[in-house]
Amino acid sequence: MNRALLPLVSLALAAGCTQFPALDRTLTPELQAADYPALMPLGPVLAAAARSGADPARENAAVDARLNALQARAASLRGSVLSGAERLRLEKGLR
Repeated sequence: MNRALLPLVSLALAAGCTQFPALDRTLTPELQAADYPALMPLGPVLAAAARSGADPARENAAVDARLNALQARAASLRGSVLSGAERLRLEKGLR
């Protein structure tokens, strides 16, 4: 049991020694003095998205069709580049 815990403990200790990038003082004084962005109610944003006319089912079908076409193309590219006669000629030349 102790041998199983040793790698876990050493990994945890190594993670504690990780150097993090210096994130302090990365904001400029202008950004620190800037006001927070104005918040908008979510209702009008959702209504505008609904009026955009995007049909999720149709969009998913288009993405799925593109995925299937790309997978079929990838499958066709996995085949041999050489024909049988070319392969034999190449093997004969290598002997």
